[in-house]
This record gives sequence, structure tokens and C-alpha cells, in this order.
Amino acid sequence: MAPPRTLFDKLWDAHVVLTREDGQSLLWIDRHFFHEGSHHAFAQLRARGAKVAEPSLNIGVADHYVPTQSPGRTIADAGIGGMVAGLEANAAEHGTRLFGLRDPRQGIVHVVGPEQGLTLPGLTVVCGDSHTSTHGAFGALAFGIGASEVAHVLMTQTLWQRRPKRMRVVVDGALPPGTAAKDLALAIVARLGADGAQGHAVEYAGSTVRGLSMEGRLTLCNLAIESGARCGMVSPDATTFDDLRGRPFAPVEFDAAAEAWSMLPSDADAEFDAEHRLDAASIAPVVTWGVTPEDALPVTAFLPDPATAATPARAAQIRDALDYMGLRPGQRLQAIGIDRVFIGSCTNARIEDLRAAAAVLAGRRAVVPGLVSPGSSLVKQQAEQEGLDRIFQAAGLVWADAGCSMCVGMNGDLVPAGERCASTTNRNFKGRQGQGSRTHLMSPAMAAAAAVAGHITDVRELLEGRA
Repeated sequence: MAPPRTLFDKLWDAHVVLTREDGQSLLWIDRHFFHEGSHHAFAQLRARGAKVAEPSLNIGVADHYVPTQSPGRTIADAGIGGMVAGLEANAAEHGTRLFGLRDPRQGIVHVVGPEQGLTLPGLTVVCGDSHTSTHGAFGALAFGIGASEVAHVLMTQTLWQRRPKRMRVVVDGALPPGTAAKDLALAIVARLGADGAQGHAVEYAGSTVRGLSMEGRLTLCNLAIESGARCGMVSPDATTFDDLRGRPFAPVEFDAAAEAWSMLPSDADAEFDAEHRLDAASIAPVVTWGVTPEDALPVTAFLPDPATAATPARAAQIRDALDYMGLRPGQRLQAIGIDRVFIGSCTNARIEDLRAAAAVLAGRRAVVPGLVSPGSSLVKQQAEQEGLDRIFQAAGLVWADAGCSMCVGMNGDLVPAGERCASTTNRNFKGRQGQGSRTHLMSPAMAAAAAVAGHITDVRELLEGRA
């Protein structure tokens, strides 16, 4: 009898081509997504006179630099325009698939891949973007890679990697009303810390995780990297299969594929190197207050005081974060005013996310400016068919095109210096949304509530009496 294995073990073992004496393994890569930032890797190919080894397994997506608010999606900035044009040229030269700026399926790479059925259970998925962990929601082994690794994949369709340890995060019970996958994800990051899962492949399990929609699982795995994990994953099940059935690039012999995928979940007695357990009932709407996603607290909490920190190092971190964010020790989270909101990103820009925000905003008016950028052009189309765009616009928010938008501050969508943004994104690092910007991470519903109140507020109060 073979020893019991985890989901991660099964995927890793199935993709090892060979292992060196130093312990690194050469993995076969089933899907490689690349975006505008991949130009360095293509330059390496050009310098070597090399070609893409497996064009059909490499997919280009225009997302990081694309404009979301310009008429006809025109690009006024020559530098940004060059990045997008370079992506198109590289894809054409090497014969890879491309979801370009004017493709009706264009969107954020971590939304487009699952949406098109290109992300499937059992696959290895890489991209030159740290939040590639998102794709692990389908039971895939998915992780971000650097520029030189992108070049290696393009030229060989393989990648050298050192096998990480295995961690399981088990969450059981029902999430309380007003809380969502984003709140759960931030609560886990706060519990583990920014490096608590470093060197580990994290599997999310338990009845709470099984009860999440695919959108919720994608949000959860998206934030795995924020606790230092190499990747995040959820075992595939009926929810996974139902979501994939009928997707453009899903297997033609779908039932046979689903039967094979059903063998991937971790065996009952499989061992993990570390395990953490959470009670879903204890999760409240969560907001970040500092400059790392681990600086997260329930919305009902008060800001920490460095004087009571456990260590001098942590006290220094708290002081630095409060200083940058313009906040005071002991300040009530709900007393923090905001200047604008952003609803979007690969974390929270799918149709479920937009519906959650619209449920709060319907019939109400935002008191601060805001931007809503759907995760893909197809999500935008569906939202408009459902009338969500009209709700956002009636509330006073800008309804934009699909792209990374204000998450990364490199495409014209910026938070001005000194302003405070309630954001559904994944990182609140210094200057992440623009130089001098201040970011508070939260769920789409919480961001919508902040837009209405003009300050961080408990969305549960605004949801009373609403479906």
C-alpha cells in the first residue's frame, strides 16, 4: 500500500521530471500565463535566439498596464502604450494565445484563466505575478515566479523548484452574516502573520472552505501569499466541477476528467508539517490598519498601542505603520475617515464580489469618490446585464473597464498622496496604490459601506433588513 498523500504531494509528484542531488526538482509546467511585465523574459529569449518551447501552453493577458477609464481604451502615455504593444508583439512572434487589450475576453490574468477554463484541477500553473496562488482554488499547484524563471519556462516549459513543506488551515462552521471569504482570508493572514506560512504549500480545508463558492475560494487562495506561503490550494469537489463544466477550454470529455480529478483530494490519513484551525463563527468583518495585510483587526476593534507590544521589534513596526497611516494608538477603527474607495483587483472583482457591493449601495449615495473595475470584460458584461453598473453609478461611483486598475498604481488609476482608500485589493504596502497613498483592505461589502458612511464602518449595520 502506498502511503497516504496530500493534494500537494500528488500534484508535485506527478510533475517532477527529475531531482538533483541538492534537492531541487525540475517540474513540468502545464500553464504559463504572462502579462506586460514579461518583456524582460522575452528579451532574454531574443538575446539567445530562442523560441517559446510550447506555445500552446503559454497564454498572454493584458492587465497590469491597461487603462480602465479612457474612451476606446486608448493609451495616452507612450511608455504604458509600449508595454501593451510589446505584449502583443511578443505573443504574435512566438505564436502564443493572447487575451489582448481589445479582446472581448480581456481581464485580469487571475480572473481570465479560471473564467476560460484554462485553470484546471491537477495542473501546474505559473505566472510572473505573486498572486498566481489564486488558481490553486481549483486544486492546481499554482505560484508566482520571477523574470528569469519566466524566461526558463518560455524556453523549456519546465522550472527548477525546491519542494516546500505542507501546511493545512482548517476552518469549520458557518461564516456569520455580513462576513465573506475576504474577511476569512484576512483573519487567517492576521493569525499566521506575514511569514507564518513561509516555505509551505497551504491547503485550506474544513466545512467552511467546502461551503465557499468558487469566487470565495479564489479570494482565499489569492491571499495565501500574504502569509508567506509558496502557494494556496483547495481540494477539487463538486463545486469545482460545476464551475468548470462548459467553460471554453474545459476538457471535451468532461465527465472522465472530473472522475480523474476526484482522486486528487488529500487522503484521509495524509500528514502535514503544520496545521492551524479556526472557528468560522468567530470571524467578523475585518479591516487592515497598517502597511502589511497581517495588520488586520475586526472592524469593532481599536488600533494597537506600541507600548503594549510583545517585543521591541513589534513595537517599532506598529509605530512605523501608525505614523505612515496617520493614525493614533488606541483609535477606534470605525472612527477612521476615508477619502475614496476602490472595488476591483484579482482578489475581489468577480461577479459575486460586485453583487455583494451593489447589495449595500442600492438606493444609497456614496459620500466619497470611488472606482469600480470588474475583473474581466465578461464580468463587466454580466454585471451590466444584471444592472449592477447602474447601482454603482447611481451611488456616485465610476464604472470602469477591466484591468488591475488601482490595485497596483501603474496604469493611471492612483490614490493621491496622503489620501486614504478603502480597497478590496490584496496589499496595503506603502505606496502600493500610488506614492504616499494609504490603503485599508476589506471586503467588497465593507468597501461599499465605507463609501456610504465616509469612514470605516461595520457593514452589518447597513445590511439589516436587506436580502
